[in-house]
Amino acid sequence: MKIVACNSNLPLAQAVADKIGIPLTNASIRRFADMEIFVEIHENIRGEDVFVIQSTSYPANDHLMELLITLDALRRSSARRVTAVMPYFGYARQDRKSSPRSPISAKLVANLITQAGADRVLTMDLHAGQIQGFFDIPVDNLYAAPLFARDITERFKGRELMVVSPDVGGVVRARAIAQQLHTDLAIIDKRRPQAGVSEVMNVIGDVAGRDCIIVDDIIDSGGTHCNAAEALMKNGAKSASVYVTHGVFSGAAVERVAKSPIETMIVTDSIAATPAVQGARNIRQLPIAPLLAEAMRRISEERSVSSLFC
Repeated sequence: MKIVACNSNLPLAQAVADKIGIPLTNASIRRFADMEIFVEIHENIRGEDVFVIQSTSYPANDHLMELLITLDALRRSSARRVTAVMPYFGYARQDRKSSPRSPISAKLVANLITQAGADRVLTMDLHAGQIQGFFDIPVDNLYAAPLFARDITERFKGRELMVVSPDVGGVVRARAIAQQLHTDLAIIDKRRPQAGVSEVMNVIGDVAGRDCIIVDDIIDSGGTHCNAAEALMKNGAKSASVYVTHGVFSGAAVERVAKSPIETMIVTDSIAATPAVQGARNIRQLPIAPLLAEAMRRISEERSVSSLFC
């Protein structure tokens, strides 16, 4: 097998290669003077099982084009199979028509990845599970829940916990972790008066005196999680911590989290940490390289990936 790293998260790609025990494939991704992207593979990959690691995080369009052009280069280089490893799948929140005459961008991106030359996709915690159906190629969707449950068990040992879903849509995800921790579940009744703005209406569940763990797949502006933490504390919670798979942290999100009552926010390194994230007092990254490496090894060896979570 071969591993090709695009530019969105080079530290993660290197960590995955180290776990598997093979070097990254020698390739160059550069830009011409007008910012057109050019990709060149400097090794023979004919007949190889190739994995391309690229999160479509900020700048999302540049990283998406890097991935598409790299897939095209690999297909034209006669790779036997090409797997797009996308720890963070951008455009996933545009998974339906939210208003008249609006796009379903997640489906469009799925089509682009398929047509560019991907034979399968490996990703983590899709915003909506049905996005797997947008692809006409196999999709393996990994889950961060076991990593979160293990970390929570180690760091909150002996504390009376309550797992919290920040909205109704995340109940299934939060319930899975609550079951692993053998604890109760609470739900935040949230409203969105406009895109990117959230308001907490009610806290469903008795959180008084409990150390609350908010579980979600994405943090973007940070408003949802900061408002949820404030609502939990007002309802008598002992503390509020957050576990999120994808740390987008757009705009002033890091500053907002630092000023909030959130005790600790844990995000995976599916998206490379910015200097602001690295310097934040209450944000910590959880490595996913071991999980990705094992999933990639199983795909290459034609073994079950789903058994990782059984």
